[in-house]
Amino acid sequence: MSVPPYLEDPGNIRPKPTVDAGRLWMGGIATAAVAALVAVVGVLIARGLFDVPLLAPTGEGTLGDASTAWLAGLAAGAALLAMGLMHLLLLTTPRPGRFFTWIMALATLIAAIVPFLTDAEATTKIATAALNVAIGMTIGSLVSSVARSAVRVRRANGPTAGL
Repeated sequence: MSVPPYLEDPGNIRPKPTVDAGRLWMGGIATAAVAALVAVVGVLIARGLFDVPLLAPTGEGTLGDASTAWLAGLAAGAALLAMGLMHLLLLTTPRPGRFFTWIMALATLIAAIVPFLTDAEATTKIATAALNVAIGMTIGSLVSSVARSAVRVRRANGPTAGL
């Protein structure tokens, strides 16, 4: 009885992906900072350029009050949560990038719909939804990019390469 070819040839050994957790989470922290800044820029645009009340009364000024910091903190927290989800998917799921993309797209869609379920002014609803979409797209694209750079494929008898 002969040995199957896949056992004979070491070149056929399936590569084992590994996650560089340090690189992944440092990218997650950077993503959180960018998401927080996107939130602040969105507030500046809504209040400063278009005079649309967003998350606080317009009497609070262009930068607003504590609600602006709260939104920036929420965006940063969402980015870290997304990175945790990506880390979990990388360790446990086939095609983690595809699942992450679907989850982020649906979560961003929910964040865009929620303002329309309130009885706020139409302009406030639209501005809030647009800001939520901008934050969601920022988080989704950066987390996906960081994850691709943090995954390495190790071959049994070969070098390490990125995915």
